[in-house]
Amino acid sequence: MSELTTDLKSLHEATLNNLKRSKADNTLRAYKSDFKDFGAFCVKHGLSSLPSEPKIVSLYLTHLSKCSKISTLRRRLVSISMVHKLKGHYLDTKHPIIVENLMGIRRLKGSIQEGKKPLLINNLKSIINVIDKQKIRDIKKFRDKSIILIGFAGGFRRNELISINYEDLEFVPEGLKIIIKRSKTDQLGEGMIKGLPYFTNETYCPIVNLKKWLEISKIKSGPIFRRFSKGLSLTDKRLNDQSVVLLMKEYLNLAGVENKNYAGHSLRSGFATVAAESGADERSIMAMTGHKTTQMVRRYIKEANIFKNNALNKVKI
Repeated sequence: MSELTTDLKSLHEATLNNLKRSKADNTLRAYKSDFKDFGAFCVKHGLSSLPSEPKIVSLYLTHLSKCSKISTLRRRLVSISMVHKLKGHYLDTKHPIIVENLMGIRRLKGSIQEGKKPLLINNLKSIINVIDKQKIRDIKKFRDKSIILIGFAGGFRRNELISINYEDLEFVPEGLKIIIKRSKTDQLGEGMIKGLPYFTNETYCPIVNLKKWLEISKIKSGPIFRRFSKGLSLTDKRLNDQSVVLLMKEYLNLAGVENKNYAGHSLRSGFATVAAESGADERSIMAMTGHKTTQMVRRYIKEANIFKNNALNKVKI
């Protein structure tokens, strides 16, 4: 009997480990961070956070709704549920007290979510132009231009962008193939290949700029986007994803563009929006961005066509 109990215990531990491995490290950190806030709320009010119950979670969501967006509430709910699951507890997040409370909050606050601005062509060009005007060494200019242009042209998530290694690149007559080994929506590591064709205008061509960066930096293996030490000495350390945001905001500011509502996602959403404006269909956009569902891509297409398909175009005044 004790042997059977030991086997079940080891199976239970192995199952929990499998659940943890099913999520990326960044995702697990996000779950823990969100759950920490829920835990603090429970401690303050003398409630149990683990295991918890739908009524307590619903109270927390109401508390959170005073200063947070609906998207934040939904993310926190997922995090609370996942932490329960990882710890071997069940929490009914479909309970009416949670579902109907969220519906009520959504009606009260409204359902339109303010997203970050996409980086469109005019501001993309402004960034590249302002980088060229900086009195800095070419090695930094071409690194920074390559990050922005590759990030935009490939519709990359910033974590995917900084994860690219030299070994993931294949230059072909048509342009550049980039192997993405793993991404946010590819937890099984099946990977994908993005194809970037040459641009007509070499100034803004991601491939031309990347080739120049690799030539100047003499990178032949490992991370292609690396940090500089003092004196602009190139290190072998990979840039972090926050560096992409800081670079973009810095150059937008230098170009005289208000940068408050831009984020790392702006490169990816910028590509999707510009592609939609140019007539690309949702399937070809998804093939580049790696979106698994059409919901967000259709939103980009809808926003891109807001003036093209505007009924007022038929009105003559």
